[in-house]
Amino acid sequence: MKIYLDGQLVPRDEAKVSVFDHGFLYGDGVFEGIRVYNGRIFRLDAHLERLWRCAKAIMLEPPMSKAEFGRAIEETVIANAMPNGYVRAIFSRGPGDLGLDPRKCSKPTTVVIADTIKLYPPAVYEHGMECVTVSTRRSRPDVLSPAIKSLNYLNHILAKIECNRAGVPECIMLNDRGLVAECSADNVFIYARDYSGRAELRTPPITAGSLEGITRDAVMQIAAELGIQPSMLRSWRAAQNGMPSRALAGLAATNGQVASPADLASENAKLRRELERTRMERDVLKKAIGIFAEVPR
Repeated sequence: MKIYLDGQLVPRDEAKVSVFDHGFLYGDGVFEGIRVYNGRIFRLDAHLERLWRCAKAIMLEPPMSKAEFGRAIEETVIANAMPNGYVRAIFSRGPGDLGLDPRKCSKPTTVVIADTIKLYPPAVYEHGMECVTVSTRRSRPDVLSPAIKSLNYLNHILAKIECNRAGVPECIMLNDRGLVAECSADNVFIYARDYSGRAELRTPPITAGSLEGITRDAVMQIAAELGIQPSMLRSWRAAQNGMPSRALAGLAATNGQVASPADLASENAKLRRELERTRMERDVLKKAIGIFAEVPR
């Protein structure tokens, strides 16, 4: 494996950063998680735009242009001969001292890792998975903006620990008002019908504490093109079945409460029958799930 580190492709064992790097000491930095399909990088421009926006939000000046970093990502993918996989692109604050002051960090550290990925088991995409609502609340936007995809992921890690202790693969995180925000590492969608019977694809607004995900945007775009109205989810309690989405895993079905396998299978059977009602709805499900297996991101 070759890692891009500060302008050079180096073997994995030689990819080392300083213990004084503030990304290591304090989680001071930003990153992107990007998928590769058939040797092509999905929505690279959108990922670069978000990375630059996040860097600006924490007042970190990238050491290269978007075009240069885009080429670095492409070179890393090519160097690892990776037709399908996952890319982690990182800007950390760089080496400094043991104090918090970012002015002591003379130059950001730049890293690109291209590696294989492990998705959920195939059965999850067919039959759904158990999911639990955790007690760890999503950070308030006025404390740490969810729009910043920072290296400080402790909020999500604490939620993941609750998942592990509950014996489930994913969870729902609520915000400080008790409204659904996102999963521990995913955006979440609800496929439902309004009172008039119109199909809707609902997702929490970014003001609720969810990340403005690139995958989230792709799913909403496809839904709108196929006549499925994207809307903002206000209450998890009113929802039936959800689909977490992220760059790493694609789309999978879930139930919002902890359920037995039999209950989960029953709920997902109901969802599948609903999705079979019209050809358009079948198409949106196929494309929403298939885009992450067939379309380069």
